[in-house]
Amino acid sequence: MKILVIGNMGYVGPGVISQLRATYPDAILVGYDIGYFANYLTNVPFLPEVKLSKQIMGDVREFPYEILKDFDAVVYLAAISNDPMGAKYEDITLDVNYKSCIRVAEKARESGVKSFVFASSCSMYGEADDDAKTETDKLNPLTAYARSKVFAERDLEPLATADFTVTCLRFATACGISNRLRLDLVLNDFVAGAVASKQINILSNGTPWRPLINVLDMARAIDWAIARKNDNGGQFLAVNTGSNTWNYQVKELAHAVGEVVPGCSVTINEDAPPDKRSYKVNFDLYSKLAPNHQPVYDLKTTIQNLYNALTAMEFNDPNFRESKLMRLKVLAGLQQGGHLNDNLSWTW
Repeated sequence: MKILVIGNMGYVGPGVISQLRATYPDAILVGYDIGYFANYLTNVPFLPEVKLSKQIMGDVREFPYEILKDFDAVVYLAAISNDPMGAKYEDITLDVNYKSCIRVAEKARESGVKSFVFASSCSMYGEADDDAKTETDKLNPLTAYARSKVFAERDLEPLATADFTVTCLRFATACGISNRLRLDLVLNDFVAGAVASKQINILSNGTPWRPLINVLDMARAIDWAIARKNDNGGQFLAVNTGSNTWNYQVKELAHAVGEVVPGCSVTINEDAPPDKRSYKVNFDLYSKLAPNHQPVYDLKTTIQNLYNALTAMEFNDPNFRESKLMRLKVLAGLQQGGHLNDNLSWTW
């Protein structure tokens, strides 16, 4: 087995590499990444990439397609990865998350790759009613990030064939500990605030719904998707990836953190305008198709693991939203230092 993971040096990648190395101990695993966040390691006894056979550094917008030869599977994690970043870098978000993905997929098919896995997102459901969204429901992307995922799925579908299986994993909102932790995610933010200042400040009125998934369960889903056969979901599959038990209102998440982290208080901004990004998601299809790769982490365990990890790091920064644990701050710092240009390309 020979697997290429594009965008492996972010929040999700370390868990994916560890999972794939456990599943395929003799596989050739190759990573490809631009390296924006490579230096921001947390709680690591060794560099996560040592589990790879090879790490290639490069920009997916200038991908060397010749390296795709002889790969069995390609996992596309590369993304400008949240709504604030997408708002600031909208054109780049569409290029990295969508256009570059399609170019790589086209060349992968031409090169004989059998399985293409795309990290999509439930955020494409946007503002929704109280019904849990299924894969056939109308999409309502509200941000550049969400739109990029919709466009990528749309253009990946016609590429799928009997010999080129395409799986789009519509992930719930990521959370949990990683070797490259980020705190610009709702649950991670709440735990960080609770640890650093004994306060959880909800910027909205707390009512929006969010489905969540532990980042290590995302890795389990990717493992499943790589080996998925066409008779289990079809040549092209877009599937909500998570668990029905992980649909929570934001205020429920905050109070759950408060039950784990001692001595913290929860503040809700009752006067805040409603956050339109509110949606419940139905994960029945994923449960049916991937019964042996269902999420194994629950909310309390995920919070406890985050709390333990941050405590072990002696994390105590009440201004963490201005820190390098926020992806937008990392890019801004690299630009301010002259290391990245306006196109987010390295300036060497």
